[in-house]
Amino acid sequence: MLVVQDPLRQTDLPVGGIATIGNFDGMHVGHQEIVRGVVARARELGRPSVVITFHPHPLSIVAPDRVPLQILTLAQKEEILESLGVDTVLVIPFSHEFSRWSAEKFIREFLVSALGVREVRIGVDFCFGAGREGTLALLESFGQQLGFEVVGVPQVRIRGIRVSSTLLREAIRKGAMRVVNLLLGRTFYVDGRVATGQRLGRKIGFPTVNLDTANQLFPESGVFITSSRFETYSQHFGSVTNIGVRPTLYENYGTTIESHILDFASNVYGDSVRLYFHKLLRREQQFRSALELTHQIRNDIDRARAWFLAHPIDSCFPGA
Repeated sequence: MLVVQDPLRQTDLPVGGIATIGNFDGMHVGHQEIVRGVVARARELGRPSVVITFHPHPLSIVAPDRVPLQILTLAQKEEILESLGVDTVLVIPFSHEFSRWSAEKFIREFLVSALGVREVRIGVDFCFGAGREGTLALLESFGQQLGFEVVGVPQVRIRGIRVSSTLLREAIRKGAMRVVNLLLGRTFYVDGRVATGQRLGRKIGFPTVNLDTANQLFPESGVFITSSRFETYSQHFGSVTNIGVRPTLYENYGTTIESHILDFASNVYGDSVRLYFHKLLRREQQFRSALELTHQIRNDIDRARAWFLAHPIDSCFPGA
C-alpha cells in the first residue's frame, strides 16, 4: 500500500481512482463498510482504491476544546487500511490554511484536478470543507457537473443502534469490551513500549510489564483479561492487565497500564508490545492491605486462566 503524506503538494498521485474521504478514527465496522465498498468497486473497474484522510483531527485546529481523544494512531489506521486491501492512503495535514478551503475548492482542485476521481463513496452523514458545507448532496451536484459518480453509504447499525466513533469512544472508556469489539469487528488493542516501573508487582509475587502507550484513548480503569504480543516474540501471551492508580499501594499516583503475563519470565524492557483487551474482570478498588490485594490478584489470574481455557488464545482475534 502506498501512503502519501501531504498530497496537496504532490503531483505524482493515483489518477482515475475510486475514493473515499473521512477521519476514520477507530476504523469501526461502519468505516470498514465504506472502505470495503471502495476496494471492491476499484477492483471491479481495474482502478486504484484511494482513502483520503486527515491528520491531525480537524477539530484540533478548528475547535481544540472539543477535539476527542483519538482511538487509533495514524500508523494503526494505515495498518488496518492496508489489511482491507486499500491501494493508496492520502494523508492531508489539517492546518489552519486547509481549514479555510471551501468544499467546492476541495472538490475542484483536489478530487477532480489532482486525482481525476472516477467515483467517490462517503458515509451519508459525512461533511467536509469550511463550515462543513460539503454534504453528500453537494458532492452529488458537483459529480454531475464534473463527471464523477457519487455513492452515499448508509449508516451501519447493530441491533438498531447506529455505529459511530462517539459511541465507540464511550464504550472504550467504560471498559465495555464486548460492545467495543462488536463495534470494531476485531479485538481492541493499544500499542506501546515496555517501560521500567516500580517493580512492586515482583515484590508481591506477580511481576508485571508496564506499558508506555502511544494511544490517546484506553479504558479509564479496571482489571482486564488481555493478551500481549511482544516485538521479539511471534506468539500471543495471555495476560491480566490493571489500568488505574493502584490505590492500595500508592497515594496520588498517576494512571498506569501494567500487565501480568501468564507463564512468562523473559526480560522485555524496551520492547514494543500490542496489548489486546478481551474482557473486564472487575473495577479497580482499594484493599485494606497488600495481603488482601495479593489474594484478589490470584483470583483474577485464576479467572483469566479459566477464560482462556474456554476461549483458546488463537481464536481471540477476529479481524485483528
